[in-house]
Order: sequence, then structure tokens, then C-alpha cells
Amino acid sequence: MTWATLWNSLPVPCLLVDGEDRIVGSNPAAEGFLNLSEKSLMGALLWDKVAIDSPLEAAFDRARENSSILFVNDVDVGSGERPPLQCNIQIAPLVDAPGHMLFLIHPREFAGRISHSNSVKSAAKSAIGMAEMLAHEIKNPLAGITGAAQLLSMNLGAEDQELTDLIVTESRRIVSLLEQVEQFGNIRPPELRAVNLHDVLDRARRSAMLGYGAHMTFIEDYDPSLPEAWGDPDQLLQVVLNLIKNASEASGKDGGTIRLRTYYQYSLRLRRRDGTGNPLPLQIEIVDDGPGLPGEIAGDIFDPFVSGRENGTGLGLALVSKIMSDHDGWVGVDSVPGRTVFRLSLPQVPKQKGS
Repeated sequence: MTWATLWNSLPVPCLLVDGEDRIVGSNPAAEGFLNLSEKSLMGALLWDKVAIDSPLEAAFDRARENSSILFVNDVDVGSGERPPLQCNIQIAPLVDAPGHMLFLIHPREFAGRISHSNSVKSAAKSAIGMAEMLAHEIKNPLAGITGAAQLLSMNLGAEDQELTDLIVTESRRIVSLLEQVEQFGNIRPPELRAVNLHDVLDRARRSAMLGYGAHMTFIEDYDPSLPEAWGDPDQLLQVVLNLIKNASEASGKDGGTIRLRTYYQYSLRLRRRDGTGNPLPLQIEIVDDGPGLPGEIAGDIFDPFVSGRENGTGLGLALVSKIMSDHDGWVGVDSVPGRTVFRLSLPQVPKQKGS
């Protein structure tokens, strides 16, 4: 086994830096994480290519001078080509190469959110299962209440009719919510096949522009070399439509911009409980410039019945999470005022045995 084989097989992003802080080596995981090619990284200053929200230059120099190992936890790491993610960083001297340092990046955000996605799937099943069990029993008396209110309104004056109209309107709203709950619980398993993600995004964009997204400006930022995904095109379309609808509604009547971006990320894997990893190299981002998610619900946004909008049902993003979990994929969100990014990570078409 050669050094090159070991270097290319490392599952975490790793850069080799010389005594002048210039990058002289990068493994495929680092290129995927930073969304930068080896050609653009080689010879560049580390701090020009890796954006970190904490000043590390002085500590890096001390570690080099003392030939010591440096650990930095919970910092945001990114590049000019991708938004930052929370990571742990490990810096270590390279034996028999004075001044050279290994710079390893351990993304924490992916692992936490993947675990959150799995827990959401379990929580969603429990909540929706209970709601489905009660839906039929609740809808029957609601129908009786609605009918009684309509009968009463026939013999009431205009002022009292406002009260019966309110009963009818609110009863119908509850019935509509229950029907959405039942629909959520009845989502069929995905019919997996090769899917062109750009076709899915184009269908969603065209549909949105004819309705709730007519006031928005759409920007397409596609990777033309992106391979096909392994998924259900109709369910993936539903996911993208839900996310575009959320972005459109959050931007208000004045409109805003929605960027649809795709790219390939070599290093992202979903770790299963048995220790195996499922590669999720195909990335979709739906980016808007709206007000961002309310801070009090940002950590629970994928849970059923959690909504940041008045009269929202809180099922749209829960449905997104459920569909992505059924695809063995991942969904995450970064949100600050003026920039909200929903990221979808999916597997590509599996290789045939023997190919």
C-alpha cells in the first residue's frame, strides 16, 4: 500500500501545508469539502482558501515552532465556494519534514444533523401515528358541530350569525389540518430510479413561477456534470416545491431572490448505526434572502407541527424530512437574517455489480 493510497483514502478533509503556510497537498475529501479543485488549492496560502471564524494563524505558528499538535473545537470552517460548517480542527507536524503541517478538518454539523434527521423520522412517526388514530374520531363530531352551526344560523340575526360563521370556518380549518395529517402518514415508499436533479429543479421552478413564487427572482447555479441521483422524482419534486414555497412566503409580497444550486461533494457520508457509511455526494441548495428562521424554533424546524408562520400547519418541513429519510438522504438548514440555506444531500445511482 502506497502513501498516495492512504492519503486518498482518508475519510476526513486533510491539507498538507509547508513552512510558508502554502498548501502543497490536498486529499479528495478536502477538495469536496471546500468545493475547490486540487489545481486551485496547490500553492495557495492556507488562509486564502480556508475561511475560519477564529484567528488561528498565531496558534498555528506556535504549533509548528514547537512541533506540537493543536486541537481547535467548534469553529465555523468554509471557503469562498461554500458556506461554513461547524467543525473540529486538528493540526499536527509532519514527521521528517520540518515546517510541514497536516491540517485535518472534522465536520461536526453534518453528523449532528444526520442524527437529528433520524430522530425526526422516529418522532414524526409517533406524532403522525397518534394523529391518524384520532383523526377519524375528531372529524365525525366536527361534522356534527358544523352542521348544527349552519342550522342555527338560519334563525339568527346578522350579529349572531358572525359567531356561527366563526364556528363553521374554524371547524373546516381543523378538518383541513386533519386531512393533511392523514395525507402525511400515507406517503408511500419511494420508487427509486435514476433521476436528473436539474429536471426536478426546473419543474419546481416553473410551477412556482406560475403561482406562489411569481413575485420571486430565480437564479440557477447548476453543476452541469452532476450525475443522476437515486430517488423518486415525484417525491423529490414535492420536497423542492415545499422548500421554494416556504422561501417565497417568507419573503413577503415585496419578493426576493431564490438561488437553486447543485454541486458534488465527495466527502459527505451518512453514518448508519451499524457503522457503515452511505455516500451522499449530490447536493441541492435552496437559498433565499428572506428574514431567516425565528430563533426560538430554528432547532426544531423539521419536527411535526412546528411552524414559523401564522396559521401554518408545521407539516411542510416535516414532510421534507420524512421523504429525505426514506431516500436515505439528509436535509439541513443554515439561517441568518438575509440568508437561509436548505441543503439536500442524496445518493447517486448505485454502480452495478461487476461494473
